[in-house]
Amino acid sequence: MKFLTFLGKRLALAIPTILIVTVLVFLLQQLLPGDPALAMAGDEVDEQSLAELRIKYGLDQPIVIQYLRWLGGALVGDLGYSIRNSVGVTDLVLTKLGVTMQLAVASMAIALLIGVPLGVISAAKRGSIADFCANAFALSGISVPSFWLGIVLILIFSVNLRIFPASGYVPFSEDPWRCIMGFVLPSFVLGTGIAGVLMRHTRSAMLQSLGTDYVRTARAKGLREQRVVLRHALRNALIPVVTLGAIEFGQLLAGAVLTEQIFSIPGFGKLLVDGVLYRDYAVVQGLVLVAAILFILASLIADILYFLINPRLRS
Repeated sequence: MKFLTFLGKRLALAIPTILIVTVLVFLLQQLLPGDPALAMAGDEVDEQSLAELRIKYGLDQPIVIQYLRWLGGALVGDLGYSIRNSVGVTDLVLTKLGVTMQLAVASMAIALLIGVPLGVISAAKRGSIADFCANAFALSGISVPSFWLGIVLILIFSVNLRIFPASGYVPFSEDPWRCIMGFVLPSFVLGTGIAGVLMRHTRSAMLQSLGTDYVRTARAKGLREQRVVLRHALRNALIPVVTLGAIEFGQLLAGAVLTEQIFSIPGFGKLLVDGVLYRDYAVVQGLVLVAAILFILASLIADILYFLINPRLRS
């Protein structure tokens, strides 16, 4: 019952947030330079044809009417029509969402497998060589630009060693092995950056947990250090890490623009860049809206996990 009340409060906050996002997305879209009707018709077109296009797509209506029409379509899954690809924006988003989801999950898995264990080891062995190496890795992951690391990995593992493909995407249903191999380098590029952030937060949270009274009590009872660290300290230290991880995952779902461009992965980021370059306003508007909703959902999942992990909220 308490969980349902907690979830209801979070949903009550998420719904108006999404509505505010729709207003911001639509208004910011109106500020972009250029005429949508002219972008659809081309440069060599007469004024009568432009006027007909504006009437056809409702561009001659007041902004409030245009927003309400767009919002009504978005509520039923209609995000408009792409003038460049000649398909519905909803179909494009659903196609690219699967690609971005695979990249985000793989990147987050790498980040968790590297960042959390390094943070635990660094806190448990504070001041040791392992602590120094873990901090050096975290600082490198945070500081090194993703586009530079991506280019270096392509030169080493694709051009010289020929282990992984340099770019491109193969659907998992078509060739599972080539799909996995194609995601290794971009996932590592994104995952190492997030791993550095997770490592620093895990280390900080673990140091606080290791200094608490219940940890000292567990040690006084004669429990093994490994059990004290993993069973007692880590569980409480994971609370801020879960929140941070969900936020980072939401950002990955929003699209890793540079990484997808470097490795030619047809996900959200690449589609967004193409939409801006070709002034495909409906695509840009739809992608930003979907990315914002995904980020809000990731934050909602973080709140749910926070409730499940933290016994104080349940009491």
